[in-house]
Amino acid sequence: MGRSSRACSVLGSALLLLLLSLGSTAAQKGSTWKTLSGKAPTIVAKGGFSGLFPDSSGLAYQFVEIASSPDTAISCDVWLTKDGTGICLPNINMDNCTTISDQFPQGKKTYNVNGVSTAGWFSVDFTSTDLQNVTLKQSILSRPYYFDGSFRIVPVEAALSQFKTPAVWLNVQHDSFYSQFKLNMRSYILSLTKQYIIGYISSPEVNFLTSISGRVSKKTKLVFRFLDERSIEPSTNQTYGSMLKNLTFVKTFASGILVPKNYIWPVTQDNYLLPYTSVVDDAHKAGLEVYAAGFANDFAISYNYSYDPLAEYLSFIDNGAFSVDGVLSDFPITPSEAVGCFSNLNDSKIDHAKPLVISHNGASGDYPDCTDQAYQKAVADGADVIDCPVQVTKDGIPICMSSIDLMDVTNVAKSQFASPAVTITDLKPVPGVFTFNLTWDDISKNLKPMISNPMSKFQLYRNPRNTGNFMRLSDFLAFAKDKDLSGIMITVERAAFMAEKLGFGVVDAVIKALDDSGYSKQTAQKVMIQSMNSSVLVKFKQETKYDLVYMIEEDVRDAAPSSLADIKKFASAVSVSTKSIFPTTNQFLTNQTNNLASSLKSVGLPVYVYLLMNEFVSQPYDFFSDATAQINGYVQGAKVDGVITDFPGTAHRYKLNSCMGKNAPDFMRPAQPGGLLSVMDGAQPPAAAPMPLLTDSDVTEPPLPPVSNTTTASTPSHAAFRMKTDVSILITLLVLCASLLI
Repeated sequence: MGRSSRACSVLGSALLLLLLSLGSTAAQKGSTWKTLSGKAPTIVAKGGFSGLFPDSSGLAYQFVEIASSPDTAISCDVWLTKDGTGICLPNINMDNCTTISDQFPQGKKTYNVNGVSTAGWFSVDFTSTDLQNVTLKQSILSRPYYFDGSFRIVPVEAALSQFKTPAVWLNVQHDSFYSQFKLNMRSYILSLTKQYIIGYISSPEVNFLTSISGRVSKKTKLVFRFLDERSIEPSTNQTYGSMLKNLTFVKTFASGILVPKNYIWPVTQDNYLLPYTSVVDDAHKAGLEVYAAGFANDFAISYNYSYDPLAEYLSFIDNGAFSVDGVLSDFPITPSEAVGCFSNLNDSKIDHAKPLVISHNGASGDYPDCTDQAYQKAVADGADVIDCPVQVTKDGIPICMSSIDLMDVTNVAKSQFASPAVTITDLKPVPGVFTFNLTWDDISKNLKPMISNPMSKFQLYRNPRNTGNFMRLSDFLAFAKDKDLSGIMITVERAAFMAEKLGFGVVDAVIKALDDSGYSKQTAQKVMIQSMNSSVLVKFKQETKYDLVYMIEEDVRDAAPSSLADIKKFASAVSVSTKSIFPTTNQFLTNQTNNLASSLKSVGLPVYVYLLMNEFVSQPYDFFSDATAQINGYVQGAKVDGVITDFPGTAHRYKLNSCMGKNAPDFMRPAQPGGLLSVMDGAQPPAAAPMPLLTDSDVTEPPLPPVSNTTTASTPSHAAFRMKTDVSILITLLVLCASLLI
């Protein structure tokens, strides 16, 4: 990527942040939007709720009524059968979205489609009777297939009459294609306009739109669809890119344009936003509405959006500079949230207080774990509490590091300290380079942090450009002290190992650091100590008055009364996993007879849920690949008190939304566990094994062992590795000597 391209990318990122921070304060007054009409942007469910159900299926259309704004329109891509019947399908090749090849294995043909030789199964080769037993399937393989084969093809007339929607958008992707089969798309569409009120008709073909212009109801909006800028429009033989420069011509036959979203916010090849274009402004000046297409919560989006699809929508409708007039989305719930609940928040004084937003290694979704930049981002994004997981260096300095193994979070593997990596079975089964193997200077002056990529197996990576500096615990405490935070959370694990093997008393070190930084003598920020070990919290309780948070490491279905009583003895709150709150099977929420959150809260223990991430693959399907819907499920559905998240900005924004309470719209109601499983007609995914019950034996631990005389600089474990190495060398020398003697 060239220097100028990088500069544009940085400018684009900065401009987006500026626009989103300004919100629509200057651009919108009262309920006025920066759309052409001044009304709220239109939401169009592309093929219904096609991000979850097969595109253009009856259930996809019906689900829009449940999980979207009531004024959401639905779209249908129109295709004609051999006998002239109109059907709704997302693709001209029926094999991509139906079971046609199973029904007619010999039906594959090759046709010229707008100058491109295309092979597949085409609707023009089958009558409507032929297609009666053909069912729909997901056209995008990464989406759930459990709803495949359950729904038949929807006729266009059914889409226009059977679903509760304020408007239907008909898209005619190919008109001229049908003339070779003596079928007339124009006549078919005009016949529909005499029977139904059609909200929108779009097409990428000029001739088609000009042929129906003036012959449809004035209530019907004609929209010219732009394809890739280099593609050729068949009627004019011009590229769509060149036609974008002649919008006054488009205005002669259309009232709006439909463009890919990157026409408005371009994205570089390495996935960063460039500055927005003038497309919306140019179109509005020409009197054309602008609709943006290509939105889907389960597609990778620019790093600038932090894997938050709601943030992307807001950048198109509520940025202070412009607003598109509508969006086409596979997941209409998210633009419904954007338009109805999260726009113009800078003018709002709403703050729902809950949930408590606790960072996880800082804003680790955007910057490397536990770096100064991750903490600065967390504070700027509105985290209530920032966290520091404590590790120790070879010279006995407590540091903030998300893993005790530097291989996980730094570039140590490419450094002078990469060898010898050692195996400590008490910590992990594979070799590592551990924090206590290196001094603070070794780490801070020679290593660089690496951003965590927990979803890398799905080819989803976090912003690789962002970096930062490592922090000692003392640095963290000094940084946090004057920030607008309700508190800090220090996580302490492996205290017994550190005491026995390293000769380091981590509890005493943390207490001393808090004393030295003045935290023990102030009340402005509360101090929270979190651990999976009850022995650690018991020791803190004996020596301090800090808030103690017990983290339940494993997924559990509920807690026995005896375990609750034990936890109450040493903890003031509990952190539990997402699956302990909402069990899943194959990424679907399941019905639950037990409720861990309720059990904990019944004895006065606040509940924090971990770990929330914005990446859609981390979320059950019931949350619609929408991080905001996920937060809403835990806060409104499970009534958790706080969330521990890699992306505190998303959680903080949730607290500001205008759709909470009894009058919340349907699309802001929390997901119902088991709801999606209940609508499956076919075989359901296999049930997951039942999770265990948390018992007092899981909670109770012996006291922490005393700190050994071993110093961190020459730990028994480190010496043991040296001994292993020395023994190996000795054996090798003995073998060599023996061979020489022979």
